[in-house]
Amino acid sequence: MPMTSNDIISYSDCLKSMYGLRRFGIKLGLSTIQQILAGLGNPQNRFFSIHVAGTNGKGSVASFLAAILKASGYKVGLYTSPHLVRFNERISVNDQQISDENVVSAYRAVTDIHCGDREPTFFEYTTAMALYEFDRQAVDWAVVETGMGGRLDATNVLQPVISIITNVSLEHQGYLGKTIAEIAREKGGIIKRNIPVVTAVSQPSAISVLESLASEQASSLFRLKKDFRVRRNTDRTFSYYGLDHVWRGITTSLPGSHQVENAALVLAACELLTRNDPKISLAHIQTGLDNTRWPGRLEVVSEHPMIILDGAHNLNAAKELAKYLKTELKGRRITLIIGILEDKPYAAILEYLLPACARVILTSPKIDRALPVDTLYPVAAAIQSDVQRIPDVSEAIAFAARNAKPEEVICVAGSLYVVGEAKAYLSSSKESVQYL
Repeated sequence: MPMTSNDIISYSDCLKSMYGLRRFGIKLGLSTIQQILAGLGNPQNRFFSIHVAGTNGKGSVASFLAAILKASGYKVGLYTSPHLVRFNERISVNDQQISDENVVSAYRAVTDIHCGDREPTFFEYTTAMALYEFDRQAVDWAVVETGMGGRLDATNVLQPVISIITNVSLEHQGYLGKTIAEIAREKGGIIKRNIPVVTAVSQPSAISVLESLASEQASSLFRLKKDFRVRRNTDRTFSYYGLDHVWRGITTSLPGSHQVENAALVLAACELLTRNDPKISLAHIQTGLDNTRWPGRLEVVSEHPMIILDGAHNLNAAKELAKYLKTELKGRRITLIIGILEDKPYAAILEYLLPACARVILTSPKIDRALPVDTLYPVAAAIQSDVQRIPDVSEAIAFAARNAKPEEVICVAGSLYVVGEAKAYLSSSKESVQYL
């Protein structure tokens, strides 16, 4: 059982207790989180919010929006998941992660609430803690990323100003459905009555579902490539042709061509906001796009050799990473360090990524859902001749760094858990590489 406010609890004890909740697994539904929040006085009703769902890109979109709102002079909370190294990454206010002390304080506040007939899940706890902390810090806005799906996700207690659904692909099929249409219906569950929705969904079946849901809720649905669009320019900027504006020469701090589409969703959302809030200007938008940081997604952490960390934890993300490696790093010798979880299409992910690389090191993060390197090896060996198996992520990175020339590239990918272990190792072993 989680500790109560009568217990003396340290930060480490708090995390140990919360992580213990994972044994209850994933339980989708809103009744438990609603009871917790009611006991806390419904903190989610005391600030404006933007709700972001989707298969890929929702963390980038949420981070862009938080940075833009902050640049516009607002106090902004950001809730994302999972964390890479420390739990505190999930909850931040104006780019500052929640302190250890406030993690404990928020946890104690939640544990004091009677939660009904079942124990809350880890994600329900963390969601309640985030909303409690945003209220405690009196944020003006909160940008909140869903955990899984949308309709029954714990974050779906929000009544947002705007809902965003980045895209839809097959994922978490045991929970969300077997088809694109079924998954789109779950993600479209964040659509609220009379609240506008911005999306980049492209499959006809997904579009049909979202259009139907939006119609049922009398909500306006704005689609990328229909209601707004972008065009990439030769100078690495892009032009945005939007709902009310045309903005040219736009740049983003996040690398990868896919971030242009993510930025388009953000610009459409900002246009909707500016219809009622002239405080958000194009200058603020550009400042926010340029100042956004989203760790573990095409994140360069070393230059000699270049070390890139990218979760690439599903098929679409692997496709984008492969495109980046083949175009932006064309001609460079690349070593890929990759570990994949058991619920992912590992063969297809390897088929996309391995041809772009000269050497492959198979590894496995310290989580029970990780695939053993011996499972990955036959598929990898059929694609790439230079394949090695080093199960420990830290040892895999150390080996790659020792054997890479300064002009070469090491890419760590396949899972955000692999990336998290890589970041932890690199930050504590700066002597082995020129860590930025």
